[in-house]
Amino acid sequence: MSYAMSNALQAAIFAQLTADAALTALVGTAIFDALPPGEVPGLYVALGPEKVRDASDADGQGAVHEVTISVVTDQSGFAVAKSAAAAVSDALAANPLTLARGRVLSLRFHKAAAARVGTGGTRRIDLIFRARLSDD
Repeated sequence: MSYAMSNALQAAIFAQLTADAALTALVGTAIFDALPPGEVPGLYVALGPEKVRDASDADGQGAVHEVTISVVTDQSGFAVAKSAAAAVSDALAANPLTLARGRVLSLRFHKAAAARVGTGGTRRIDLIFRARLSDD
């Protein structure tokens, strides 16, 4: 197994999302690797948790990464959040990711969960993508 490509994957996903015109039309520059201190925008995208498992084979080291990307909004209803979540999904499907280390064999949408956060009006959609990487 190799966890060595994790940072390269995160950087490539962040670059792909911040360069996507449709997504930035919805959220502007509110795409975060880590939430900024203080108040956050009313609609934002955040890279979140990641789970990794071994996918090495006879040809070399590899791993499957399950990456969570969250869309969060304080607007009532899920319509705005779902539009931004669709743009995230489209952005990652539009072009292959280029990694600083290793390569992406596949990147696919795996699942999503939409929920209200607490008792307030905040809505959150967690999108989970599976990336199979090879360290060659």
